[in-house]
This record gives sequence, C-alpha cells and structure tokens, in this order.
Amino acid sequence: MGPSDAGRPRLNALASEKSPYLLQHATNPVDWLPWGGAAFEKARREAKPIFLSIGYSTCHWCHVMAEESFQDPEVAALINENFVPIKVDREERPDIDHIYITVCQMMTGSAGWPLTIIMTPEARPFFAGTYVPRESRFGRMGMLELVPRVRDLWAEHRSQAVGTADQITSLLERQIALRPTPPPEPLDKTILGETYRSLAARYDAKDGGFGGAPKFPTPHNLCFLLRYWLRTGDEQALGMVEYTLEKMRMGGIYDHLGFGFHRYSTDEGWHVPHFEKMLYDQALLAMAYTEAFQATGRIDFRKTAEEVLAYVLGDLASPEGGFYSAEDADTEGEEGKFYLWTAQEVRRVLPDDQAQLVQHVFDIADDGASVLHLARPLETLAADLGLGASQLRERLEGARKVLLAARLERARPHKDDKILTDWNGLAIASLAKAAQAFDQLRYAQAARRAADFVLRNLRSPDGRLLHRWRDGEPGIAATLDDYAFMVWGLIELYEATLEFSYLAAALELDRVMIDHFGDSAGGLYFTADDGETLLVRMKETYDGAVPSGNSVSMLNWVRLARLTGDHQFEDRTATMASWISREMREAPLAHGFLAMALDFAIGPSYEVVIVGDPTAADTRAMLKALRATFLPSKVLLFRPSEPSPEIASLAPFTRDLTGLAGRATAYVCRDFACQVPTSDISEMLGYLAPGH
Repeated sequence: MGPSDAGRPRLNALASEKSPYLLQHATNPVDWLPWGGAAFEKARREAKPIFLSIGYSTCHWCHVMAEESFQDPEVAALINENFVPIKVDREERPDIDHIYITVCQMMTGSAGWPLTIIMTPEARPFFAGTYVPRESRFGRMGMLELVPRVRDLWAEHRSQAVGTADQITSLLERQIALRPTPPPEPLDKTILGETYRSLAARYDAKDGGFGGAPKFPTPHNLCFLLRYWLRTGDEQALGMVEYTLEKMRMGGIYDHLGFGFHRYSTDEGWHVPHFEKMLYDQALLAMAYTEAFQATGRIDFRKTAEEVLAYVLGDLASPEGGFYSAEDADTEGEEGKFYLWTAQEVRRVLPDDQAQLVQHVFDIADDGASVLHLARPLETLAADLGLGASQLRERLEGARKVLLAARLERARPHKDDKILTDWNGLAIASLAKAAQAFDQLRYAQAARRAADFVLRNLRSPDGRLLHRWRDGEPGIAATLDDYAFMVWGLIELYEATLEFSYLAAALELDRVMIDHFGDSAGGLYFTADDGETLLVRMKETYDGAVPSGNSVSMLNWVRLARLTGDHQFEDRTATMASWISREMREAPLAHGFLAMALDFAIGPSYEVVIVGDPTAADTRAMLKALRATFLPSKVLLFRPSEPSPEIASLAPFTRDLTGLAGRATAYVCRDFACQVPTSDISEMLGYLAPGH
C-alpha cells in the first residue's frame, strides 16, 4: 500500500458487484466472495467448508451482525482462516435463498435473515442459523465459539459433517419430490370454506389481523376474504377485512407523515413496526385497500390506497420508469431514527396549538421518542375535541406537511435502488388496479412507464426476462416469480389501458415461462430448465410475504383462458389445482392467494367485451361503471368499433361482435353463458349482479 492509499478502507471481492447489499460488505475484513464458480473452486482446492451469509440491504439484523461480527478483525480472521466466505443478496438471488431458508427451517424449526449456513464445498449444508453475535450470550452461540467448533468438527470428524450434509440434502430432495398423483381429492369450493374458517380461527378480534406478534399484514388473505364475502354474503368475512385495514392504518406500522407501510409490527397492536419499507408490501397493501374501497365504497380506504401509491411514486420511482426495491429500517445505525418523534421536537417545529393537537392525536409521550400512531379512531378523537372529523383532518394535514418537511431535514435511511422485475410486476398490477377503481389516468401512466421499462431493459435478445437492473445494467437470470408477476401486471395493465400490446406481451411471457419452468407432473419450478445447477430445483406453493409464482400463475391462466377462449389455459389451471391440492388442504392458511385463484376458477366468473369508440363519452361511461364495481372474477376485453385484426386473432370469439346502433355495447357472459348485448349501463351491471 502506497502513501496515497493511507486511510482508505481495504476492499474485498464484493467491491465490483452491483448489489447494494454486497457493496455494503465490500469493506469488511472478511474475505467475502460473491456466489459463483471461483468461490466453489477455491473451497474444493483448499478443502475448506463454505461460510454462506445471506441477507439484504434494508435488513436491520443484517446490519447488526455485520457491525458486531463481520467488521470485527478477530472474527474476520477466524472466518478467513477456516472457511471460504460467500455473501448473497437474497433479493438478487431468491433461487439460492429459497433453498437455504428451507434448510434452516428444516434444521432449526425457524428461519429468517441474516441467514447463516455452513456447507461443504459441494454446497451441501451441515449447519444453519440466523443472527450470530460476536460472543455467546443468552443461550445463543457466538462467532468466537461457533467458528472454532466447526473448524474442529471439519478437521477431526469431517465424515460426520459430510454425513449430516448428505442427510439434509436427501431430506430436502424428498420433500420437494413428494407431490402425490392422483390427489387425495379434487379442490372445490369446500376448500374456500376451510380457508375462511382457518383465517377466522386466527383472527385477532381486538387488534385485527391474524395471529400474534410479530404481526404481518398478509394482504392476499384480506383480498381472499373479500372474495369469500362476495361469494357467500358472510358479513363476518367483510368485517375482518374492514377492521384489520382500519387498525393497520391507525397503527405505527403506517407512516402517518410520508405514507406507506413498514414491513411488520413487532407487537400485536400494529404499534411499533420494523421500520423498513418494501416495494412489494406497498403494492399488495394498496391492492387490498383498493379492493376494499370497491367492495364498500369507503372513502378512507381509497384515501389510504392513494397515499400508499403517492409514497411509491414519490420515493421509490426511478427516473427511468421502474421502481426501486426498499428503504432501510436504520438511519445512522439506529432503527427507526428517521421516523421517531419526541414531544420537544414536535413543539420546536409547530405552533403551540398545533403541537398540542399532534401530541394528543398521535399519542406522543412527554418523555422519550414515540412512534406516531392513532390510539383511537379519528372520528372519536374529533368528538373528544369538539370538532368534526373533516375539521380535524384539515388541521392535521397542515401539521403533517410541516412535520414532514422537518423530517426531510434529517439523515434519510438508505435506499436500495436496484429494480427487480418481480416486484415491479406487483407494482404495475397495483397501479393498474387503482387506475381502474379510482378512474385515475396518472396511475395507468405510471404502470405503463414501469412495464415499458421492464420490457425494454430487462429482456435478453431471445425474449427471456432478467431479474435485476441497477446502475444502468441488467443482469441475473429471471425466476418464476419474475414471469408470473409480470404477466399479472401486464394483464391488469391491459384492462386499465385497453392497449393490445400489453396483453400480447403477457401471453408471450407466459409461453416462455411454460417452456422453461413447466413440469409435466404439474406446477412450475422456481428456476429455469437451463439455469444454474443448484443443490435442488425448488417448486414452491407457499404464499408468504408475496404470493408464490405457482399461485399467481394459476390466477393468470384462469384469466387468460377467459380473455382468449384458449382451452389450454383451462387445462393448465386444472393440472395446477390437482398438483397442489394436498398441500392446500393440509395448510389452507399458507395458500391465501391460491384460494383467490381457485375462487375465480370455480366461479361464478364473467367475461365482458365492450365494443365502442374508445374516445366516445358513452364508451368511457360504460368502462367507468364496470371498473368501479367490485367484480374480482371478471375479465374485460375491448373491441374497437373499427375492425381490429389483433384482438380478433387473439380472442376469435370477438370477431363478429358489433355495437348496437353505433353505441357502446356490452357483451356479458357468465359461466360460459352469454346475455343479450346491451348499451344500457344499468342493464349491464344487472347482468353482473350476484344471483342474476
């Protein structure tokens, strides 16, 4: 090192990576290598086990472990001497993460991030854990104890470690292979009732949501309950949705100043969040509030959806059109520092009367830092203060803007600025749904920009999708979720814009997905048939923080079948339902999005073709009325009055449909039986009414 290098941090092999997470670890004294052939060749050549660490850039405990262990020279020296250390960004490489998070769950009964795996040079794991402190404490083994133990095991009892690794790998392979055919019994509407009862049994009547702390939003479960209410008229199902959405919006899990939702609540009452903000949470929660508005007409649900989307468009939108991934929980090493307020800080930036109002409404303690939240509904607070609800909202809005401006003077959390295809697909779907429900062109325009960005920048010359774009460069082979979520977004975008090219793109991507991810035994693999060979080739059905690619694909196929009249999509749907039936019956709570797809497949479902001039007032009025209605099991096709060879070739059943007397006309079919065409909006909506 020369004089000019003095004071510069030592860089490891991660310094040339694109991942913000890997770059965060580029100055660690640990000799990290990125996942790849060079790392595994080094492990084989040196006969060392691999220390695999998986996390993501906005993960609070990943930061803690990095500061405590990976920045520590003594720990780093031990790791470097005894292992080949590999760092993986779980958001860049979900294929790797899905394998080893499953391993951790199998070996320890729980899992999360940071994920710590120790494995043979052949990538076979024999140790799994999560956060590991520097020193052992409270029954949790520390790095200074763990590394010597593994070193001694590898040196003196290597066959035992290899045997454990082989056993775990074999168990993982068997778990994936166990997909019984024929199924124990076919899926029908009884499973919808079972899913509903499972959710009702875990419902928290006091605070909303399901289960205890930590409490996650799981918006696809709420969307399923809306469908179950529409199907059955069960008011309890609707009540669970409404109350949960109310309580989440009141809680500290919601950012009352800058909008958007934090990742989850550490308590049962939605009060204290884990402060990171993820694009996928915003997309899925905005959908839930949008659909709840359609179902109930409640303006507060619409307002929340619009606020969440305002956060996405304001803070996560890239200049190029796509959406960034996340914002961190930590600021300057402290979780939530950007979001917390003391009473003194509030009084410093607001006049006394406004400060007192804010402190009362958002339950800000006189001492210490507080998470802004509504302890009681706004209407109740307004009554206590002798105000109307609208008056209180107006006063709070003025204070909110001042507090937000003051907050923006603080150091901001790190933003993970990589653009992921799958999460952008979710954002496109969410924006397109809101564009239709709220009749807002700006959401459709934002969804269009994002879709165009992905289709232009995240596709290889042969039409295959890529997973990640950052710093001007695309890369990493796409997974099932990239295809499934983008197809979903493009279908929604077609229905919002009526632009044929988006439906055509959805069909093309679905075809590529089937070619490279399909399995004749049923279901879809998470990785492509020509992708990197990993420990196992996973198939997943579990709907977790985001729905599984298999669940979303099933819903996509139901919709594409109705949009095109192509029975191949119906066949794929039936095969998927058969393949997944046992797992869904054994764990309905884990398959909320799949239940949504099944609800559509069982019906009643509707196909609506609007024929008309897209610029004419009567066509716009008919589309607006149709889109405002909560009809999740419908598809919409638009047939211009002028001949449209593209639509006719894609959906041949529309070829001879014409407008009545030159007016906008609706052709409505329900469960494969069609009604008399009508130009009357009330009559069209009547065809779509339950029980018609």
